[in-house]
Amino acid sequence: MILLESHSVIIHDVLTDRFEKPSRADIAFVDYDNVRFHLSTPQSKTQVLLSMGIQCWPDLVKFGAREHLQQQYAGLLLGEAETEPEYNVSLLIDLEKLPATPEEQTDLINQISLLKATAMSAPFLSAFAEQATLQANYKEPAGAQQMDLQPSEHKGELKVVRYREEEAIYIQASHDHVTIIFSTVFKEETDRVYGRVFLQEFVDARQLQSLQSAPQVTYSNREPPLEIRHIPGLKTGEDWGYVTFILFPRHFANPTKALSTINRIQLFRDYLHYHIKCSKAYMHSRMRYRVAEFLKILNRAKPEVAHAERKTASGRTFRTR
Repeated sequence: MILLESHSVIIHDVLTDRFEKPSRADIAFVDYDNVRFHLSTPQSKTQVLLSMGIQCWPDLVKFGAREHLQQQYAGLLLGEAETEPEYNVSLLIDLEKLPATPEEQTDLINQISLLKATAMSAPFLSAFAEQATLQANYKEPAGAQQMDLQPSEHKGELKVVRYREEEAIYIQASHDHVTIIFSTVFKEETDRVYGRVFLQEFVDARQLQSLQSAPQVTYSNREPPLEIRHIPGLKTGEDWGYVTFILFPRHFANPTKALSTINRIQLFRDYLHYHIKCSKAYMHSRMRYRVAEFLKILNRAKPEVAHAERKTASGRTFRTR
């Protein structure tokens, strides 16, 4: 199975082409999770405007997404008043003011193609910072009497990112870990079966010695986990599943690890449903192949009909029409 890429291949290829030879563009497309993009040159062919419309933008703004984008795309991010209508974020790339070296231009293209991933990383980074604060302020209970008491809760704000029409990501920091919960819906019976197999494999794979440092994964069907059960309006039923990841500080110990973890985990839902569809397509192709093989066997098993020559009394050959 393959891993989905965090960056947008279309943005990467178009910018690579325009950096080499500026030309007009007007490209609209949709990425994972119904995120809309628009690449255009409204003023001149040397000024490329990249706009993004994402359903969960109001949730991301609450967790510092615009400030994070301003930090990552300083000099490129347009203000709210200048953003393209019907979109949430716009970047303006001036092709006459590109970095001098090809390596720096490649880095800029890679950074811009990660626009969606960068915006979606804001609540995760906020939770990681919150976990560090809770850990610094946490004190272990001292004394035998204190050890017998129920440990007090040291949890941060529950962050809800409604990144799809019916599905959401729930993120909450604790003093020793960060909990991330995905809600997902399986609209077909076969999807539910494949989904259970895949998700159970995530749980079982962690028992391998080589994967002991991987995040802890649990899967619950129909009933949401205890961490979010108090939220009103949660969906329950056979069609719904909840996947919980437990990230420990070692998974986001430095900025490089944190970015790698975020880029992988935010694509989990797309990864799951993508491979469910690939598995169904593979099973269908194998079934068609087996049916074709069985038809060949049946055709070989048909007895040949003997056509004996029939003649009349006068010796002429008798043919039926």
